[in-house]
Amino acid sequence: MSRRETILRNLEEVKERIRRAALRSGRGPEAVRLVAVTKTVGIEEARLLLEAGQRDLGENRVQDALPKVAALPEATWHLIGPLQTNKVNKVLGRFLWLHTVDRVRLVEFIGKRLRFPLDALVEVNISGEEQKHGARLEEVKGVLEAACRYPFLNIRGLMTMAPFVPAEEARPVFRQLRELMEEANRQGWYSRPLTELSMGMTNDFEVAVEEGATIVRIGTAIFRRREEE
Repeated sequence: MSRRETILRNLEEVKERIRRAALRSGRGPEAVRLVAVTKTVGIEEARLLLEAGQRDLGENRVQDALPKVAALPEATWHLIGPLQTNKVNKVLGRFLWLHTVDRVRLVEFIGKRLRFPLDALVEVNISGEEQKHGARLEEVKGVLEAACRYPFLNIRGLMTMAPFVPAEEARPVFRQLRELMEEANRQGWYSRPLTELSMGMTNDFEVAVEEGATIVRIGTAIFRRREEE
């Protein structure tokens, strides 16, 4: 099987797994957006996904992403890795989604520079792991309230990364993020209802979908070679 055939077969298998998980959660597969994470592959392999109709692509590091973004401007690019303030100007106008807004200072830095709408998610460190990025639970309200001051910064929901544990053990993390979004909406922490939950990667995305994920971020399951399984 060629590399192209492997990637496209993997992509269809991931979509089918998302479909089944969505149905188990009482939703249709259209309720879940797949972001294909291209950080480990080059431009041509990313182009294969676009040609197959997979338009949402994600990258972790700004510098590594910029050549791909320039080569494939028709994609909907998601920044899913941490963002430092000194990289903000390189991101604006290139990425359509930011998944890792995690502090008031970053909100202010982005908001003051925006001249057009940008979709974003507040990253939350639900698991409390020191090595992970993300706002602490008690900081989320302040980040959302700060974002209300910037009309072009469109906070759509929340994002988290679960610990690298067996999928079922990650379920409480995903459930807590969903419950946090529900609380934010009840309490009116943001000017509009939050609707998006970005959670779930290759090792746990089906559980994340069962717990309400609307966005999953998957790279390895799409780009791995069959002999790696």
